[in-house]
Amino acid sequence: MRRLPIPPLVLLALAIALIASAEISALHWLLPLENRVSDYFVRTHALTLKADPDIVIVDIDEKSLASMADTAGSWPWPRSVHGELVETIERQQPKAIVFDILFTDPDIYRPESDAYFNTAVQQHRNIYFPMIRLDSANDSKGVPITEFAALIGMEATSRADPDARVALVPPRAISTDSWRLGTINYSEDSDGIGRRYHIYLPASGWRIPSLPTRLAKDLGFDVPEADQIILGWRGGALSHPHISYADLYHDASRKTPLRPQQELKDKIVIIGASASGLHDIRSTPISSLHPAQEILATAIDNLKNRSYLLAAPAYSAPVLTLALLALLLLLFTRYQQTLRIGAVLLAITAMLLGASYFAVSQRWLMPVFLPLLFAWAFYFAAALHEYLRERKAREQTVQMFNRFLDPRVVNELMDQGRTAQSMSGQTQTLSVLFSDIRNFTTYSEQHSAEQVVAMLNRYFSLQVEVIFRHGGTLDKFIGDAIMAFWGAPTADPQHATNAVAAALEMAQRLEEFKLELGEAGAAFDVGIGIHSGPAVVGFIGSERRQDYTAIGDTVNLSSRIEGQTKGVARILVSDETRALCEDKFDFIDHGFYKVKGRTQEAHLFEPRRKAE
Repeated sequence: MRRLPIPPLVLLALAIALIASAEISALHWLLPLENRVSDYFVRTHALTLKADPDIVIVDIDEKSLASMADTAGSWPWPRSVHGELVETIERQQPKAIVFDILFTDPDIYRPESDAYFNTAVQQHRNIYFPMIRLDSANDSKGVPITEFAALIGMEATSRADPDARVALVPPRAISTDSWRLGTINYSEDSDGIGRRYHIYLPASGWRIPSLPTRLAKDLGFDVPEADQIILGWRGGALSHPHISYADLYHDASRKTPLRPQQELKDKIVIIGASASGLHDIRSTPISSLHPAQEILATAIDNLKNRSYLLAAPAYSAPVLTLALLALLLLLFTRYQQTLRIGAVLLAITAMLLGASYFAVSQRWLMPVFLPLLFAWAFYFAAALHEYLRERKAREQTVQMFNRFLDPRVVNELMDQGRTAQSMSGQTQTLSVLFSDIRNFTTYSEQHSAEQVVAMLNRYFSLQVEVIFRHGGTLDKFIGDAIMAFWGAPTADPQHATNAVAAALEMAQRLEEFKLELGEAGAAFDVGIGIHSGPAVVGFIGSERRQDYTAIGDTVNLSSRIEGQTKGVARILVSDETRALCEDKFDFIDHGFYKVKGRTQEAHLFEPRRKAE
């Protein structure tokens, strides 16, 4: 059983589908491009939103470092300064105070300062501190999990190893009685941009909560079970309310404070640093210079208001890719109209990009760039294939029709986008002309084969030139005879007129040719028969060789009419041809003739040019 070949476009679609599957599921080489598009939508949408006003940042900014140099000295400040600020803030009854400052080691030079800070902290149960989870490769040198799990709020899963260790950097400067801790590890993608925040970090079957998670659970916020969330940004890089650390600190020492005394009541207060010299800056979709405390504030905002983003199912990108490829394959296979298909794909692109932006507004992150990228890759590859296929078909058509038509007519057909296939197997009303040389046998017997061939080539060239000039199609040479027709492949309402005009000029050219032959041309003559009627035209032949020809009764009758010209007239046309062009020529009636293969006699006429 013979296998049918797989169409090239199907192979192309399969190849791109395989490449797309490998990229989306494993390689991820193009993921930064997808992320850039998603980042743009997230950033654009974020600018339409406002951050939660109940999350306030007390910022150690450039101004604070400068204005507190006389009071607190250079950074890092004595921790008693933070203790004084804690007391100031707690007087306003905030919901929580969250430090985004690491207190890794005790201050051996100012222990009294640490003691003051710890005393201030121990009086309250709403103060939270950060810690760092080190690389798991260092866990063997870390602290025993069972000893620290309760202190740092670790949760055991069914796979928890009670004998495991974990590498952490806790705030050793803070008394363990005040340890309300969570990690602040920065989570960045392969392109160095942070888009997610950890909810939990794994450690030998245990889960270490992040600082926003620890706070959210204590405050009764719903916390997702996922290991991380996609941050839903609100506003720009400095979107949450900011208070300069120095402003708040100095205002507390005034006899008459200038700031509102309840501005931090029921607020979640984050104390962090944005001063460029402290290098607590990260890269996010919102800004390449995003203060870390703003990222922390966004994570807390997301958990408090459930405004984090949700990722579309992992299968959505490959399914969308396959759907787009299948649609394009169907369109190219069925319609083969590259520009219109491109317009459809452009509309789909705009629609999907718009849907992706709308999805962000609904808290969904829907990746569409890579599916569209692969769809456009298939489109351009398929368009190139179609162009090359059409070019090949055009070249084949030109090659074919140059044998039958005037090159100018061939160019016109190509400009109309006609191909050999589109012009095959059609029934057309034609005028068919047969021309046969008289006394050719006598001439060939008197001359060498080379002379006969040269004479025929010269004669045929002259006559074909006339046929082409009058818009005719050369069907074939049959020995010393010529067959031509008018009315196909291009429609010709004047096919009968043009055929008769060509016949009259062919007769005139014959006289000129006879002069070229000299004495040998004395007996040289031709007979021309024309009949008009319906005929089937198209490419007929074997798989290896096909010719554009006309078949049918009209063709047979025109050949029979040519056979009646002997001893009657050089040119004879049927009554059907005469009726179509009788106002253009004069006709001599030669009566009715019995023709082979027809019961009805043919009424034949000899055309002449109109008398002046």
